Amino acid sequence: MPKSSQPSAKMRADYIFPPAGQFNDTARRVKLAAAFSEIRRVFAEYREEQNIPGVAFGIVIDNELAYADVLGLRHVETRAPVTRETRFRIASMSKSFVAMAILKLRDEKKLRLDDRAAKYIPELQVLKYPTLDSPALTLRHLLTMSPGFPEDNPWGDRQMAIGERKFAKWLRAGIPFSNAPNVTFEYSNYAYALLGRVISRVTGSTFQKYITKQILKPLGMHATVWDKARVPPDALAQGYRYEMDLADGEFIFKPEPILSDGAFAAMAGLFTTIPDFARYMSFLLDAFPPREDTDKGPVKRATAREMQQLMRFEELVERKTSEGEAWRAVSGYGFGLAVWHDEKFGYGVAHGGGLPGYGSYFYLLPHHGVGVVAFSNKTYSRVGMLFPRVLELLAQTGGLEARAILPAPVLADLRAVVQKWLDGGDAAGLTAHAADNFFLDRDLPHRLAEVNRLRGELGAFRHVGAFEPLNALRGKWTIECERGTLDVLLTLAPTMPPKIQMVTLTPHPKDANKP
Repeated sequence: MPKSSQPSAKMRADYIFPPAGQFNDTARRVKLAAAFSEIRRVFAEYREEQNIPGVAFGIVIDNELAYADVLGLRHVETRAPVTRETRFRIASMSKSFVAMAILKLRDEKKLRLDDRAAKYIPELQVLKYPTLDSPALTLRHLLTMSPGFPEDNPWGDRQMAIGERKFAKWLRAGIPFSNAPNVTFEYSNYAYALLGRVISRVTGSTFQKYITKQILKPLGMHATVWDKARVPPDALAQGYRYEMDLADGEFIFKPEPILSDGAFAAMAGLFTTIPDFARYMSFLLDAFPPREDTDKGPVKRATAREMQQLMRFEELVERKTSEGEAWRAVSGYGFGLAVWHDEKFGYGVAHGGGLPGYGSYFYLLPHHGVGVVAFSNKTYSRVGMLFPRVLELLAQTGGLEARAILPAPVLADLRAVVQKWLDGGDAAGLTAHAADNFFLDRDLPHRLAEVNRLRGELGAFRHVGAFEPLNALRGKWTIECERGTLDVLLTLAPTMPPKIQMVTLTPHPKDANKP
């Protein structure tokens, strides 16, 4: 039998959470950079195919803007090109800043997420609900796109400039429901306009001023503004629609009026640049992994992570590569951010934006330390359609790896105990470190009988594979045997210290018909 790793001389009495995981491949950034030229080609082709005046895009790696590029024109009439400092309106990508502001106020105990929205918006006190058993509308419902309001694209896109008095009049008239609150996801610009109003009521300032002072400035996002009047004319990406001129039948770029920054603008009003937005992406990515470092930034790392968790399921979708390869992904919503669990790329966080004159998208892979963003100046240009291809190109470099998961020291120790037992050692160590359920679920004689049966089926152990932690207190490994392999899954119990609650053995006999 091969010699297996031995447990430490003294089993740890206290549970120690492992340090933050690291990336094992020191060349990953160089590898990822090899995809940049092909990514540029993909964006260039899409711009031409979709008749988009200008595009700006960037890639963040390890909290730094590793690549930024631009294509085309920010202003068609003057032929002015897009530059790295060109400011685009990012539309609904603004929503996560509103969500972050609400959570910051929550952390400061100035509001609670389960407070009734009517507490801060008195006009909602007479809101008529669709059913007698409807729960009262809360801030959490608004944050997670589950207030029951009807989906309101593109109606909401035309409302940003309204004033406070008109907004209050709408609220007094009521809001129609397509569902009862807290039943299902349905995208709502109205919900985030209401959250902007909550921020203003709680802080005594406009939501625009509060977010600028409390979030944008601390992140160094000095080029990011709400008001178009604060964008230098030579830095503005004018928005366009592409449509037929009915006079001569020719397709032309027609400038879209840029709506003013009004009472409804919390849902979509920000202007920004690629370098500025990369700072925000970096802050969100830096929330992972949990660790001991001192918090830095406008909100705590734990709060930034909270924003990026699935709070409301949306749908199961199928994604495809340009070659037709298909895979599934589950989408949902966190707080101001879409959350993805993707068969191919794992956990992702994203949001798109579309307004008359603009289309934008960003996608983060928090466990990979990578994010991609793109802005454009054509109405509802769906630049997000390119992102599966962009992620695929990054993956093809071999550099798109997830951060290594490190086991708690006690998990590594108990893995050695289990392996020693499987190798044929006595069961004293296993017995000493078993949780109270372990031998109740299956007694020692039956566990020994299972191991002996598997040895007879698979033959002698030839090689014990590397340990793969699944989290701090669960892991697996594979043992190569004479006639197949044996998968071992170890799970520790929520005791102090953690003890062995489950060992699952899964054999994979070698097919006798294959060499």
